[in-house]
Amino acid sequence: MSNRKLLKLWIPLLSASLLMTGCITQQTAPVAPVVKVKKPVKKVKAKKRRAPAKPKKNIELKEVEDTNFSSEYMYPEGKKKKEKPVAVAKADSTETAAPAASTNNMNKSECISMIGQDKFDKYTQMLGDEASAIKRCKMLKAM
Repeated sequence: MSNRKLLKLWIPLLSASLLMTGCITQQTAPVAPVVKVKKPVKKVKAKKRRAPAKPKKNIELKEVEDTNFSSEYMYPEGKKKKEKPVAVAKADSTETAAPAASTNNMNKSECISMIGQDKFDKYTQMLGDEASAIKRCKMLKAM
């Protein structure tokens, strides 16, 4: 055999033998048995509660009369009270239709007069085009 083959055999053998001798000859201290130490239990004394003192006045209980008992009131059978319809005041149709018509037909000049040129330019830049800015003015006017 050549030297290289011997070295390849001796290296694992030497490392394994060192590991085995280290494990075998390892000195360990003797382990003392574990003894559980019981802690003394403290006894807690329960506090004695006294009954409340007797009242100084001599109280007499009154009899209760339940002459106003009604089984219909206590146990209703699903009868619901009908709510009266609330009368809604009708407004003139011309007054309500006029603002709606004006918001639908808003143009650029009305929008600029309402919010100002600076805000109109800001809305057109933010929203993308003038139609969107006019739509925003319509919403603001509706509020």
